[in-house]
Amino acid sequence: MGRAHEVRKVAMLKTSLMKSKIYSRFGKEIYMAAKTGGPDIDTNLSLKKIIEKAKAAQVPSDVIKRNIDKAKGGGGEDYFPVRYEGFGPGGSTIIVEAMTDNVNRTFGEVRSCFTKTGGKLGVAGSVIHGYRYVSLFVFSGISEDETLEALIGAEVEVEDLQSDEDVITVIASSTQLDLIKETLLGVNPEIEIFEEKVTYLPNETVELDEDDYPKFQRFIQMTDELDDVQEVFHNIQNIAEESE
Repeated sequence: MGRAHEVRKVAMLKTSLMKSKIYSRFGKEIYMAAKTGGPDIDTNLSLKKIIEKAKAAQVPSDVIKRNIDKAKGGGGEDYFPVRYEGFGPGGSTIIVEAMTDNVNRTFGEVRSCFTKTGGKLGVAGSVIHGYRYVSLFVFSGISEDETLEALIGAEVEVEDLQSDEDVITVIASSTQLDLIKETLLGVNPEIEIFEEKVTYLPNETVELDEDDYPKFQRFIQMTDELDDVQEVFHNIQNIAEESE
């Protein structure tokens, strides 16, 4: 099926595990932003933006408040962003981003996910050159022509614009996500937003066969169970077919 079906399906399939992972990810980001720049969203723009994204992802208010209060207390752990690159089944490549207070622990856990599913953890730079770091904005409510005209008028550096039924995907410079959203909401405040994030997109994709596909599913399950892992990026084309 088309992109429209895929994004709507992904938006609806939110299991308890996925929600827990989202809460944990935003919780750490909120905590570190509040600890570093202060708990006042009027003076801490970074914290304000993270909270806005957390609310858009339906993170409960008590999760947001609890992590801000935790930061107010001072002390406590410090989380550091780390990125791992590796090779998965069927010639796939994988990027794992984590937020950790213990790099040695996280390294061992992520490496185990690779080795136990037939993959191999690579060195820094071994995979990331095959990806673009971009803003991804997927929505409906404005025509393709209106979208392009508005973005050009706002001087957004659009790399690609795709339309599938009434769903439009905008790919642009990684620094312009907020400008894209602001511009399109200015055209139609009632647009329906399916995805809005800065992400890694592969330059080329691979399709896994029936032997390799379960290995990658297992990899995702294992990384989902790791509290430190924030997000996993890959170049596998047919991963969305799992529940179709």
